[in-house]
Amino acid sequence: MLALLAAAGVVRPGEALAAGWNKAAVEMKTVADTLRALGAQSATTSAAIIILAPDIAENGAVVPIAVESRLPGTESITLLIEKNPQPLAASFDIPAGTEANVSTRVKMGQSSDVYALVKAGGRFYVAKKEVKITLGGCGG
Repeated sequence: MLALLAAAGVVRPGEALAAGWNKAAVEMKTVADTLRALGAQSATTSAAIIILAPDIAENGAVVPIAVESRLPGTESITLLIEKNPQPLAASFDIPAGTEANVSTRVKMGQSSDVYALVKAGGRFYVAKKEVKITLGGCGG
């Protein structure tokens, strides 16, 4: 569909994909500033968010992280790495009716808290887990 719209000149390549991009949040240098840019400064801590990540990662260049939200009506899951130069590591939109479960690999420059920010039912919730790094990652 996007290819058809681009071929017809209705949208330019990249324009449709970047429509939901929050440039301010990506450019923030702290978790607090990133939460504010996302409109989530008053996120509630929730045990219904499960972060699966190693307690100790042997290589900060490829740290596997999975997040499961058991909150009803989950709309998005965002990963924040506190001590990375830009904390916003990944953001996933969760379509209605799908399982709120994502996994990815992130780069971590040093041991840090990892935050999972979940938007569910129009409200924000957060959970955190500490991940220790034993070898270099970004900025290392």
